[in-house]
Amino acid sequence: MQVHIFDVALGFCAYIIADNRNTILVDCGHNDVTGFHPADYLLARSCTGIESFFCLNYDEDHLSGLPRLREAGGQIPIQVMYWNPSIKPDQLRALKRKVGPLGPGMSALLEMIGGCRPVTVYPEYTNLGFTYFWNNYPHFTDTNNLSLVLFIHAPGLSIIFPGDLEKAGWISLLQRADFRQNLSRVNIFLASHHGRESGYLEEVFGFCSPDIVIISDETKKYNTQDVDYASHATGIRWNQTEVRKVLTTRKDGKITITKDIGKGVWIQAAH
Repeated sequence: MQVHIFDVALGFCAYIIADNRNTILVDCGHNDVTGFHPADYLLARSCTGIESFFCLNYDEDHLSGLPRLREAGGQIPIQVMYWNPSIKPDQLRALKRKVGPLGPGMSALLEMIGGCRPVTVYPEYTNLGFTYFWNNYPHFTDTNNLSLVLFIHAPGLSIIFPGDLEKAGWISLLQRADFRQNLSRVNIFLASHHGRESGYLEEVFGFCSPDIVIISDETKKYNTQDVDYASHATGIRWNQTEVRKVLTTRKDGKITITKDIGKGVWIQAAH
């Protein structure tokens, strides 16, 4: 399997290809500076469909590439969509409008959710399983703590994608034994909320000890983006000469994680 974490500046987008070639798209941010769009990337690689799309967070930086993806909908259809099920589309629309007008990505998502039909057949993923968790609305009324938290598990590889979850959201989910059990398996940790201090909770690392932390960000503003997260990672050998504990799309560009059957985890970066 392969996991591609794209450089979408201060946003998020990841693309996962299972051993049977079925795919997962996690969020759909794009990069204004480089012109990168997930839809263009997929079309250039003759992608014929996305079996599962996970919307982790309801902010525009996680959704800005959706309009172009929808334009290519006939060529890249989405089979199944996942989002926090505790909040209904009309509630989500009202919640977002409290802080300003809806962006194109958010508008596209609401239209996609509204057009969803009940799923009767779910795609299969060879050597890959996933589970996801969320905090409930209206116990939480901010979109960051309503993030969907996704775990991807494969033999020898477990990754957490926590969206933009903040401290209060982490504390709430840590009350669940099944969440803590999934967390204990994680060896690649995607930092919440682009590595910001608001998404960092030290107590999380009482339940997991990742090899590496990966951050999708644009600029360095917080110690959490290197120092704090690095203190919890064991590190991986990088370029035969150094040990890295934190990788960032800001510094390393697109990051690709490969896990072939019977082999170790291999991580590469575009820069």
